[in-house]
Amino acid sequence: MDGLSNDVRSSACTTPFHEPAMTLSPTSSDVPDSRGLNLFRADPYAAAMSARYLPPDLHAHLLPHLDRLGALAGSRIDELASIADQNPPTLSVRNRAGQDESRIHKHPAYIDMERLAYSEFGLAAMSHRGGVLGWPNPMPPAAKYALSHLFVQAEFGLCCPVSMTDSLARTLRKFGDPALIERVLPQVISQDFDELRQGAMFMTEQGAGSDVSATTTRAELHDDGTWRLYGDKWFCSNADAGFAMVLARSEPADGLKGVSLFLLPRDLPDGTHNAYRILRLKDKLGTRSMASGEIRLEGAQAWLVGERGKGFQQMADMINNSRLSNGMRAAGLMRRAVTEAIYFAQHRRAFGKRLIEMPLMRRQLVKMTVWAEQARSVMYQTAAALADAEHDKQSAALARIMTPLIKFRACRDARKVTGDGMEVRGGCGYIEEFVEARLVRDAHLGSIWEGTSNIVALDVLRAIQKTDALAALRQHVDALLQAGVPCNPAVADTQAQALERAFGLAHHAALNERPDLARQAASALYHALSLAALRWEASGSGLSDRGLLADHVLQHRLLPRDPCAIPDDEDDTCRELLRHFLPSD
Repeated sequence: MDGLSNDVRSSACTTPFHEPAMTLSPTSSDVPDSRGLNLFRADPYAAAMSARYLPPDLHAHLLPHLDRLGALAGSRIDELASIADQNPPTLSVRNRAGQDESRIHKHPAYIDMERLAYSEFGLAAMSHRGGVLGWPNPMPPAAKYALSHLFVQAEFGLCCPVSMTDSLARTLRKFGDPALIERVLPQVISQDFDELRQGAMFMTEQGAGSDVSATTTRAELHDDGTWRLYGDKWFCSNADAGFAMVLARSEPADGLKGVSLFLLPRDLPDGTHNAYRILRLKDKLGTRSMASGEIRLEGAQAWLVGERGKGFQQMADMINNSRLSNGMRAAGLMRRAVTEAIYFAQHRRAFGKRLIEMPLMRRQLVKMTVWAEQARSVMYQTAAALADAEHDKQSAALARIMTPLIKFRACRDARKVTGDGMEVRGGCGYIEEFVEARLVRDAHLGSIWEGTSNIVALDVLRAIQKTDALAALRQHVDALLQAGVPCNPAVADTQAQALERAFGLAHHAALNERPDLARQAASALYHALSLAALRWEASGSGLSDRGLLADHVLQHRLLPRDPCAIPDDEDDTCRELLRHFLPSD
């Protein structure tokens, strides 16, 4: 049983998929509380967007699962996430007999969420094998991200281990020895919770944060043919994972050339714990439900993955998948912040009106929506490119540049959108009893994990310098615009000029070695891509509003603005975008 109340079950069965379920009665206390809201139905774009990016038969199959996950995310998972956030994991360094054990104790609420994510919905397995959620084949990335985008709206911390487990499976299949794949992969993609071995990556060191070439962890090949790892890893999320990808220096060469990739098992074949210790757990601002720790490798056995001395190139595959997942999680956080803000504005009254009837509030809600929907569009676009990347050069080039674009811009936008959501709720948004405080804390992580904003923006320039990614992106943007709903003829020239300037800036920054322009160029390309995607999506059923969102991207994120100019009144457009939620009385 999934633990849903009869009231929630009844609501989940009677509301049409396309109808935003934003009509729950507010509590009698003047403090609107959305707990119990179906987050899939509350989102006016969720069903239509998944239909736009998924094959029709797969979308029809997943629709009831998306709906059920939306109900859970707004009720049971949301409650579990709040409990797990308030009761973070603890570390037992030794057992009562004085023996080292490095055992992490997780709150039952977190374990319940693990069962939902890994076992019931198979989020880490669905890209790798058939049978998940009753679908006979592995699902495309868009399906995984549609479901994960919903799950993360309730719980962010667990979605990191889920992503790393999924990414470890992909990297292992791509670079691992066949015998190693056969031994490990079934454990990583299992939906049997007792057999499952989660994944992680232990990369960061104190003196080698983003500079992997400074890695000092050593890998030694012993006479018995086994590799042993020695050294400290400074920030290891999902610290007690069954398997972790680890970078270690195996060759005498300096820099990246001496670094290899290894798969580290937590437990050895005889059942004993491998030779490494968790020294302590991190006391973090956000993602408090999930254990991140410091690890000391003391001759731990590990298996070489891929070619010696090329560890970073192989680990980059896992990092890039984690970066895309970071962008997806940022999109989900923003969507939850928007849903909460709109619900609150619908049901909160001040000065004789509902907040959503006030023009300034409508403007704020639309701005939040635009940023959130840009991220969702780029998430789906990157997922589509990733699906074909292994056998199509154009798609590979697109995935190469889209991944750092969404990681850079969406993760930064999430900090602002979640902060605005907190402000909409006011003082109650600042206390930990409502979700907004947790959203804000979690949102700040996206700009740090798997590369800070500067690192990832520079990676956009590297993609342009080393591949045909910029030309591929321009061709893709043009194709989306050609197939989508055209903009108003009055702004067609303005849009064309804005896109030309965006790509011109990126070309100049990359070809003229201008790293100081990396962030500006990455933002411009992100806005250009999202604008084109929104116009393409607007041609899909139930998505005509996406054209209005594209207009906002053009006007407010791509064009220069005079901060002292008096703009045209945009309230009619704001009303149109919020028409699903405006009161009928």
